[in-house]
Amino acid sequence: MSLAQVHYISAAPGDAEKTAGRFTAVGPGVSQALLAEIEPLVGYALPDGASDRPADAELRSLPQAFTYAALSDGSRLVGRTAPARGEGPAPVRFHAHAVHIPSGVPLPGDRLPVEAWRSPHWVSVTPVGGALPDPLGALPPGPAPVREGLDDFAVSRGPWLAAVLADLRRASEEALAGGPVVLVERQNADVARWLGLAAVTLPRDSVERLTFTTYTRRPGSSALRVVGALPEDAAAAREAGLRVHVCADRPPVDGTPDMWARTAARVWRSRAPELFQEARELPGDPFAAGPLAVIALCNGVALGPEERAAAAGWAAERPYALDAERIGRLVEALASPGIDDRMGSEFDAVGRLFGALDGRCPASVTAPLAAMLVTEAVRGGNGSLELPRRDAFAGPDGEAIAGVLGPEILTELESGAGGARPVARTVQLLRVARLLGVNGTELLPGVVDRLAPALLAEASEEPGPPAFAPALLELLDEQFDVRTALLGALDRIAPAAPGAVARFLERVALPFTGTQALPHLRMCAEVPGAMTTLGRDRTAVWHRVLRAAGLSPFAEPLVLRTAVGLVWEDRAPTVEEARMLLEAATSDAHRAAGTWARLVDAALGAPADTEDATALAHDLLRAFPQEIGGRERAALQLLDLCRDLRTGAPEPGWAEQVRTLRDRAEPLEPAFQERAFTALVERLLAPDRPGAELYDFVRSDDAELIAAYDRAARAEPTRTRLRTHPAYAADCFTHWTAHPHAGPAWTTTAAALLDEVLRPAVRAMTAEAVAEVEETVGRTGSSGRANAFRDWNRSRALGRLGRRIAGRVRRG
Repeated sequence: MSLAQVHYISAAPGDAEKTAGRFTAVGPGVSQALLAEIEPLVGYALPDGASDRPADAELRSLPQAFTYAALSDGSRLVGRTAPARGEGPAPVRFHAHAVHIPSGVPLPGDRLPVEAWRSPHWVSVTPVGGALPDPLGALPPGPAPVREGLDDFAVSRGPWLAAVLADLRRASEEALAGGPVVLVERQNADVARWLGLAAVTLPRDSVERLTFTTYTRRPGSSALRVVGALPEDAAAAREAGLRVHVCADRPPVDGTPDMWARTAARVWRSRAPELFQEARELPGDPFAAGPLAVIALCNGVALGPEERAAAAGWAAERPYALDAERIGRLVEALASPGIDDRMGSEFDAVGRLFGALDGRCPASVTAPLAAMLVTEAVRGGNGSLELPRRDAFAGPDGEAIAGVLGPEILTELESGAGGARPVARTVQLLRVARLLGVNGTELLPGVVDRLAPALLAEASEEPGPPAFAPALLELLDEQFDVRTALLGALDRIAPAAPGAVARFLERVALPFTGTQALPHLRMCAEVPGAMTTLGRDRTAVWHRVLRAAGLSPFAEPLVLRTAVGLVWEDRAPTVEEARMLLEAATSDAHRAAGTWARLVDAALGAPADTEDATALAHDLLRAFPQEIGGRERAALQLLDLCRDLRTGAPEPGWAEQVRTLRDRAEPLEPAFQERAFTALVERLLAPDRPGAELYDFVRSDDAELIAAYDRAARAEPTRTRLRTHPAYAADCFTHWTAHPHAGPAWTTTAAALLDEVLRPAVRAMTAEAVAEVEETVGRTGSSGRANAFRDWNRSRALGRLGRRIAGRVRRG
């Protein structure tokens, strides 16, 4: 092997050929194009404050730049640039000595570039007379191996270790972006030690990509991946947007998120760098935290919770990658009683590891993991753990852990805080109790009575299946007694909250296909499919849901309540649907189920034009005389009275009764009040209405009722009757003029009706019809009232004639 050598020296003041320096000797095979690339790589600038004429000791203390660079043709350069004593006008010059490594040719001895850092080969003078240097056949390393002293250095740089290793790893990747990583140290030899740490920590391919220099004044303009700098140049590097680690300053506060780097830092601080090679022999990504964390734990290196979780997770995915000895040491490290900072992610990973090892390893090996998991499940409240199988706790080990945890489980299950306790927690406690053989039969009824409503409450908080669903289904599959008790508790809840139970069953497919009756749960499970199939036909949906119960509402009235709640959960039935419900079950069944109130809501909320509402009200008053009271009873009686006003002969005093019932039923819906008022005033405007009822109505001077009367009198049916029935017109004239002192509401309304409704009707009559009106008024009243009608009718005509004559006079 022959490596061409290159010597370069800085220019002296007044050198006219070059301003920076010149090559003083170049070995064979190094072209001028390569020399143009090499020149900026071997350049040198003195630190700030350096003396122009340093003493020998000062000269030796100046930083040296040890450089490893990749050239454009695939070849590489390793060299050292150091200050040297000059002559004449240049007392300090720099001299660069480098070797050129052709593409594909390794360094002698297959060494890494950083191993040549302190090689005795480097010289500070050009061969005498500028003679062409001989190619090198060897590049001996420094007087000591590169890793000598790295343990002490790593410990001294502990606060920066993880962050620097993370950046060195990123800098060694194929794609380089964002400029070099800048390592700021007071001594450039410490930058070389950082590179030595990287050479031991990183895989060989990554190390060979890690180009570097231990010293530069211009980090921002460097094309290398890692550069060293002095503290005075750190600010400029930060301003250039580079990743800067000032290892000569105060330790950093923030840690790195790179778990591999954190694990590597712990290995270095434990002075165990040989573990890096051991970890690289394991399968997987070389920069995954898992393999390194596994090897570290197996060798007694203390790690954090995230790193332990990474080790457990990696081993769970590759249990075949570890021999029995390593598995035993890993389990021992993970289950160590001295660890007090475990996190949920670590327990989850340990659960997966236990599942991977269970059956593959002896129970004595996995027992510590099983104990660790159930202890966390009870004391740590981690509801997402994958619990061991029941046979993992057979024998003395299981009895020991049951004796410790059993009383704690029973005490918590017995506490009355079940409503506030998360569902996942209760489910976990019940599952662990079974695993450990803890007998909680006496507590079970109270536990499930608290658990059942908690299931509905938590499931309603978020859309989709609740997080506790998988564990709950496993519990019900494992424990028949819990399944029976819990399904029974939910079935008892369903009549009071059928919609909530139905929505819960849509999200969690509970197994109730066994021999339990569970009529309410079966209805709740049936309703989604029924609504999908039958759509808006709620009567058909109700019949289908009721059939799913397998019980008659006559035998079990509560199924009636559940079915009604499922179909009409947030609304009242229509009048037609309510009449169907009333006919489908007896009043006793509705009374026991409490569904009679839904029927009352249907009657009271019916639109004003729904004719069957009055009939429904009549039936409800007969069916539930004791249950219906207060304003609802008054409102239904008002509806029933409307029915009599339109179709029958109401009891005398009905005008006053309408007002009384209206006041008792306040507040009334507008549609309901309109129905009642319309029925009343239409009856008062009928030809055969009793005069006493009209008298009571007029004397009440009720503004709302009189306004309704005014609207009905102005409606077209009344106007038509006035025009075509002289007797009816005479009757209206008589009554609209009979109560002049009744009250302001009536007198104003009556006067307006006479002028605006009756007069146009009379004017449209023939002379014979008008005469009939006059005669009828006189016959049914008195001669004086007939004269009054004649004067009323004539006064309007004379008024029109007088205005016509006056207009003609003004025009003349």
